[in-house]
Amino acid sequence: VSQNGDALQFAADELRADREVVLAAVSQDAFALTHAADELRADREVVLAAVSQNGDALQVAADELRADREVVLAAVSQHGRALCSAADELRADREVVLAAVSQNGDALQFAADELRADREVVLAAVSQDAFALTHAADELRADREV
Repeated sequence: VSQNGDALQFAADELRADREVVLAAVSQDAFALTHAADELRADREVVLAAVSQNGDALQVAADELRADREVVLAAVSQHGRALCSAADELRADREVVLAAVSQNGDALQFAADELRADREVVLAAVSQDAFALTHAADELRADREV
């Protein structure tokens, strides 16, 4: 698994539950997390290793880690669109959303409504991807300066 993390899918259950084996797998292929035992998809260190390699792996993390600010910040800093897998309260967290839209402006579509109406957040998104404007609140889409 250290050479091909996806090989974890073929491993015996006891290896899928082995923390060291899973850490090696997700460090090579973040989506090996899909094949890890449930308790390891809820292991903060394992999930941080996975989302640092590919933020989109947040989608297969345990719910409590999708609500963990540090884990989500690591994920969206690597892959902005991972914001879609974050807990609702973090989609409304200005710092998390700014990190996401700075990495991928299109992540604005997953932000809470109040942040889609936040001028600084929208400007950060649009400066990264002009098409992000389609996800901004109406009053900002009509703003000439945006």
